[in-house]
Amino acid sequence: MMWLIAAFVLFQLSAGAVYTALLFLAGEVQSVSDLEAAMMSRLDLLFIGNSVGQVVFLGAATFLVVKLNTAEETAREFLRISWDDQTVKYLVLAALFVVVVQPIVLFLGFLNSFLPVPDSMSLMQESQYEMIKNFLTSDGVMWFGLFHIALIPAFAEEFLFRGYILRAFEKSWGIIVAIIVSSLIFGMFHLQITNLLPLAALGAMLAVLTVYSGSIWPAVLAHFINNGAAVVTATYYPEIAFGDLSASTMPPIWALALSIICTAVLVRYMVSSSKNSILS
Repeated sequence: MMWLIAAFVLFQLSAGAVYTALLFLAGEVQSVSDLEAAMMSRLDLLFIGNSVGQVVFLGAATFLVVKLNTAEETAREFLRISWDDQTVKYLVLAALFVVVVQPIVLFLGFLNSFLPVPDSMSLMQESQYEMIKNFLTSDGVMWFGLFHIALIPAFAEEFLFRGYILRAFEKSWGIIVAIIVSSLIFGMFHLQITNLLPLAALGAMLAVLTVYSGSIWPAVLAHFINNGAAVVTATYYPEIAFGDLSASTMPPIWALALSIICTAVLVRYMVSSSKNSILS
């Protein structure tokens, strides 16, 4: 938990520092007094600062912390940075998994919309979504978005959450508790109360993939596909990506039922074919 808190704080501070420096270098601000007005004027620079913070503290620093604190196993073993003859199969399963689970995620988002959220936080998130929508629907930003919103988080966040946090809680409390707790932390880490349930569900899915495959790479691929699909959808179909999820727009019952069945089939297949067991 100590490194989780430290990583979060250092990530936020470094991202803010890089963003501020880039604003000065780009000539967007001339003095400290100009910062507040310019803070959300350049989302491209904000994404760059965010990526630098993720790479340095969520990824590289996490690997270093593990390397300095593991004695009986290497950092690669602890973080499950492994590749064997089963990895390709689990990469395919990860791609299928992240697709078939989407109606379940949408339904959880629908349920999440009924949870009480402070008006100030709700308005803040709506403002953020509007700025991201305007950015992603502008010309020529899709590849930039795929790199900073999909690729970088897929590696950096998986190193921290399914690599370090899942493994650390697993060694202390067992794998079931580790999956639940790490998934909830993953949801809260994004500071989006209105998306807490779907984010936690995605975290649980990525944790299950990691445990049964014995490798972090299927979760990295699934994370990239999930975020990348969101970027592409937001670019070409913003009315879908940023539409309000309400009782009238919840996923169709048939899609939810099919998603549950397909997800259960995939999990059952992983359980029967994996060398690893959650219950062992």
